[in-house]
Amino acid sequence: QVHLVESGGGLVQPGGSLRLSCAASGIIFSFYSMNWYRQAPGNQREWVASITSDSIGTYADSVKGRFTISRDNAKNTVYLQMNNLQPEDTAVYYCNTILGGRMFWGKGITVTVSS
Repeated sequence: QVHLVESGGGLVQPGGSLRLSCAASGIIFSFYSMNWYRQAPGNQREWVASITSDSIGTYADSVKGRFTISRDNAKNTVYLQMNNLQPEDTAVYYCNTILGGRMFWGKGITVTVSS
């Protein structure tokens, strides 16, 4: 059973930084691309960033240049470094992967950007 657990969220002031982590189990982690999504209150869930098995990252335009996705295959963990956070980044952030055509999600972690 694939299990994804996010951590590292919280309250941060505009311009601040946070690093989210997602620990994966139940999969051969190094084989799979990993993704971050987010859902702001009242909005649909949106894709934020992805990282391939060979660590190539791609980003939504809204976070490009501010967020960095990375992975540590030895720790079965994917990270999202978020810099210069803005109020519009406030959302629940979800870790995701696709295995056998099925999407797996973590429970999400809340990030609040406010002064």
